[in-house]
Amino acid sequence: MVSVVQNVAIDCANAYELARFWSSVTGRPVHPDVGPGDRETQVPLAEGPVLYFNQVPEAKTVKNRIHLCLRPETSRDQEVDRLLGLGAAFVADHRNPDGSGWAILADPEGNEFCVLRSESDRAAMNS
Repeated sequence: MVSVVQNVAIDCANAYELARFWSSVTGRPVHPDVGPGDRETQVPLAEGPVLYFNQVPEAKTVKNRIHLCLRPETSRDQEVDRLLGLGAAFVADHRNPDGSGWAILADPEGNEFCVLRSESDRAAMNS
């Protein structure tokens, strides 16, 4: 027997607003039964677990022990620019001159996540 990952739970100060940010990141809608002020919100992904946002009274104080890694459909650098435009913050640059590596960003509540190379970036590097 095994367990299946149902959702990835993200504690936050404003569940609906953070879900809206991640909805824009993933291109998936916020669950239709929730709205501003709701303390629990979801973004059902096309594949994989649901992103579940749970409003908590405590503020984020340290680095995440678990984080999301995103593989964009466009190039990694284009996606980093897009996400910064949506309200993400740049945390650290682990991109290398040869095109390998990743960028670390944070969502509007400071939760870190990585942007990896896209499949097209990887294919271009191996050509």
